[in-house]
Formats: sequence, structure tokens, C-alpha cells
Amino acid sequence: MGSYITTKDGTQIYYKDWGSGTPVVFSHGWPLNADAWDAQMLFLGQHGYRVIAHDRRGHGRSTQTWDGNEMDTYADDLAELFNTLDLKGAVLIGHSTGGGEVARYIGRHGTSRLSKAVLIGAVAPIMVKSDDNPGGTPIDAFDGIRAAVTADRSQFYKDLSIPFYGYNRPGAKVSEGVREAFWLQGMMGGMKPEFDCIKAFSETNFTEDLKKIDIPTLVLHGADDQIVPYADAGALTAKIVKDATLKLYEGSSHGLCTVEADRVNAELLAFIQG
Repeated sequence: MGSYITTKDGTQIYYKDWGSGTPVVFSHGWPLNADAWDAQMLFLGQHGYRVIAHDRRGHGRSTQTWDGNEMDTYADDLAELFNTLDLKGAVLIGHSTGGGEVARYIGRHGTSRLSKAVLIGAVAPIMVKSDDNPGGTPIDAFDGIRAAVTADRSQFYKDLSIPFYGYNRPGAKVSEGVREAFWLQGMMGGMKPEFDCIKAFSETNFTEDLKKIDIPTLVLHGADDQIVPYADAGALTAKIVKDATLKLYEGSSHGLCTVEADRVNAELLAFIQG
């Protein structure tokens, strides 16, 4: 089992803390939990790093919070984890919604405890379409997600796993185990916080947060990401973050940390060691 910290508002945040060495901290995507990082945590742990991943409030094994399901509080929860464990010189890695959480953490708490950052398929700088973000995803799409989660989130998560991992592409090798794990992680979370998180990941503007990143940063994105399209996410983020290293994976899906774990793991190790 993992451990828990209790935040200032009484929320219990579950986290895994394996191995020893330089800390590598992971923030997961929606509607998942820390288990989404198992492939990376095992690999980096075996290579001499201390690997830590938490379940965002309302997700996984953390408290199913009614309130505070937005980016500022997510970032503050992460800061409390950093402070409680007194982490220093950490590498902070975020996928999808977790990438937004990483950006907001740095925007609110700075980089004094960090050495490097990695954003994988991240929702930054902002997902929703507007006059300022004409390449974004229309709000109707996110309203549709909210409606589907409300109506039958179990079936919605089952269906979402297909485009998430690119299993709807020709020649894709579908793993029913991966799909079931995605569904299970989604169903472990609370309905209200997961519903609220849709607004958090789609409508939060991370532009000013990205401008504050002053440590080596790797931006990793799948060119065939059907959940967080590359052109309006990774491509823009890499332009905003000072001296960011951009790695675009041709043909890769949103779920590349799972379906291309070996490739991502090697990429992360090289970046961390570099």
C-alpha cells in the first residue's frame, strides 16, 4: 500500500513512494490515478531513482472531494506533498491534466524544489476554443463529455479508452487489459470531482504559468493525439516555455506512456540524466 498526507482542508491525498535517489514526481491525467505511471515508476525506480506519484484529490484512493476540484487547489495539494516529504532537486513529470497541474504548481510555487520538468500530452496552454485560441476544442465537446459522464460514466470510460490509446487506428494492437485498467482507474474516482475536473483541464489558461518555468523542460507529445491535439497544445507550449526541448512522436496516441512505455521510459531516462 501507499501512504497519505492530509491537506490543510482535511483532504487525504494518497501517494506511492518507491525506491531511493533523486526524486521523480508524477502527476496523472484524467480520469486516472497514480497507477497510470506504473510502467515509468518501475523503470526509473530500477534505474536508481526515488519515484513518487499521487492520486489527485477526488481521483483514485484520495478523498472524493466535493469542493476544490480545480487547478489552484490541485497545485497546492502537490505543494503540500512536496513540503511534507521535503523533496529537493526533483524532476516533475505531468501527463495531460497532470501536465497542467505541473505548470500551475510552478506558477504558484516556483521551482525551488525542482531540477527539471516534463510535460507529456499536456493540456497546456489552454484547450477550449476561443477568439484568443482559435485552434482549440469547442466548448460543445467538453459539454458532451460532462453529459456522458453524468449519464453513464462507466460506459463512457470504456469507450474513451479506444481513442485515448489510439486503438481505433489501422494496425493498432488492442490490449483489453489496458482498456480495463483505464476503466477501473476512472471508476475508482468520485463522480463529482471527476465532473468538476473536466472544466479544470479544458478551461484553465496556463500561459502565464508556462512563462514562469525556468528549469530544463521536455515537451513530449504524440502527433496522433486524439484527446489533446498536438497543434494546440505541445506545439504552443514549446514556444512559450523558455528553451524547452520538444519531442514529437509521429503516429503516437495520447496514451503513449502505456502503449509506448519502452520508448517513453528511455526518453525520460536520457532527459533526467542529461
